[in-house]
Amino acid sequence: MFLGTHSPKLDEKGRIILPAKFRDELAGGIVMTRGQEHCVYVFSQREFESLHEKIRQAPVTSKQARDYLRVFLSGASAETPDKQHRVTVPGALRSYAGLERELVVIGAGSRAEIWDAGAWETYLAEQESVFSDTAEEVIPGLF
Repeated sequence: MFLGTHSPKLDEKGRIILPAKFRDELAGGIVMTRGQEHCVYVFSQREFESLHEKIRQAPVTSKQARDYLRVFLSGASAETPDKQHRVTVPGALRSYAGLERELVVIGAGSRAEIWDAGAWETYLAEQESVFSDTAEEVIPGLF
């Protein structure tokens, strides 16, 4: 499970050092793809394969499903961390998420997310009041 907030830096070759707490989960390989809100989703190879099995069940007759799958899967890239636990973020994904040198990597349960540090701070500031003001059941059975 991916938890917490980490602040690695993007090097001149477009690589980041994976947070130590995420390394065991990602050691077998990772898949990065476009995330919602212009971040990069990072899945373990195993989790992505499980997700792909669910995706395959989407009806091909649904335009919304086809559109989502095209955007989600066309941006996917399988990567393998090197011996220094660095992984390259593909250029297209860096551009999509507006990644500069300063990054934030957050744990989001079954995946990690890579954000530009400024974009993350803006997002978090905007969502903090929404989070605090939530008075209804957003996640069934949680509250």
